Amino acid sequence: MSARDGAVPARPLIGVTGRRYRLGLVGGADERYGDRCADSYMADFATRIARAGGLPVHLPYDTDATDVCAWLAGVVISGGQDVHPARWGGDTDVVRDVDPRTDPMAHDPARDEYEIGLVRAALERGIPVLGVCRGLQVLNVALGGTLVADLPPGSVSHLSAEAAPTDGTVDHVVTFEKGSIAAGLFGERTTTNSWHHQAVDRCGTGLVVTGRTGDGVIEAVELPGAPVLGVQWHPEWMKSEDPTMTWIVQAAARLLAARGERTHRSER
Repeated sequence: MSARDGAVPARPLIGVTGRRYRLGLVGGADERYGDRCADSYMADFATRIARAGGLPVHLPYDTDATDVCAWLAGVVISGGQDVHPARWGGDTDVVRDVDPRTDPMAHDPARDEYEIGLVRAALERGIPVLGVCRGLQVLNVALGGTLVADLPPGSVSHLSAEAAPTDGTVDHVVTFEKGSIAAGLFGERTTTNSWHHQAVDRCGTGLVVTGRTGDGVIEAVELPGAPVLGVQWHPEWMKSEDPTMTWIVQAAARLLAARGERTHRSER
């Protein structure tokens, strides 16, 4: 039944990715379970997605990317550790021989594989995608792009010492391209927070740069003609409301409405 038949429109299901680590890393955890793993997700994503009208769901690595996209109306690829350089042709000598289950900031090939597969499956089905920080980089790598392995010090501070949540510092101003999704959300420019030492180098197939800081570092990318946005800052940790969180929910709602209309027409 569609909304025009009097049914209450469904809230869009938004999948959010996270990371996996051993329970022994959690202070006060029972040592008997220390070798077991927990899946961890940043609650601020769920809170803001729900506030914007969406239904947040957390996606463990075991969730088949193709199958879960049959249910989802939106996908958020969250922040975290660096993407393994083998995924984008970088220097693998920097990779530490550390189990990511014992160090949440170590490279995690299983997470890379899952999130890259999820991005590709979502794009194939036309599902809106929001990539946040690492998530922007995953989006880029999934489409064949490369990364800057380590940003040199410059006029803009990208690896901020500020604690979350914060709206950032005056030097971190992002300017957007006219006509882009980002410009429609923020206008010509905005100040954001920043916690990253890597960045997009060469864009993947179809991606275009729509936002940069004054030093030229890429802060926003989009896929023209598709509901796809990657941002290098953390909208879930902006002290003020960040419109990208509302954008992913509204884009997902539009997809859900379009699915309903197609179903309604096929039933007539």
